[in-house]
Amino acid sequence: MSAKVFDPDASLDERRIIIRRDGGDVEMVKLPWGLQPRERGGRPFTVVRAEGRKFPSFRCLVPASEFRHRSRGKNYTFSLVSGDWFYFAGIWRPATLEWPEAYAILTTAANDDVEPYHDRQMAVLRRDQRMDWLDLTCPEEELLRPLPAGSFRVSQPREAQAALAF
Repeated sequence: MSAKVFDPDASLDERRIIIRRDGGDVEMVKLPWGLQPRERGGRPFTVVRAEGRKFPSFRCLVPASEFRHRSRGKNYTFSLVSGDWFYFAGIWRPATLEWPEAYAILTTAANDDVEPYHDRQMAVLRRDQRMDWLDLTCPEEELLRPLPAGSFRVSQPREAQAALAF
């Protein structure tokens, strides 16, 4: 499996790969990003604040090699200093009569690397934490917290790279 750049400005109906439990197995499926809004015609929930919440079921992982954020009119790219890819902690929901099966990404306070650009960030899990998240073997508060300072390399993407966003 290869991970790609996660572009939060991509169309919500674009299907993206998530990893989740299916009984005793782990499966990869493509789902749209955005959970059903509370009100008809409302905006889908693409991110969910993690602090103070429990997620006992429907957990998923969203693989990524880097993510992008726009701040003060400029685009920034964040990748792990190690160059390794990672996962965003997420949740998915089964389809209803009015909404397809879909997922959202959890957010945490920004770590020291991201904070100059935004006060929140998507909850990043390192590869060695993936099964802890899927299998509920570790409390949420131990996994859903900012990575230590110096974990991310911050750069501005070249225009040609921006066109290749996931």
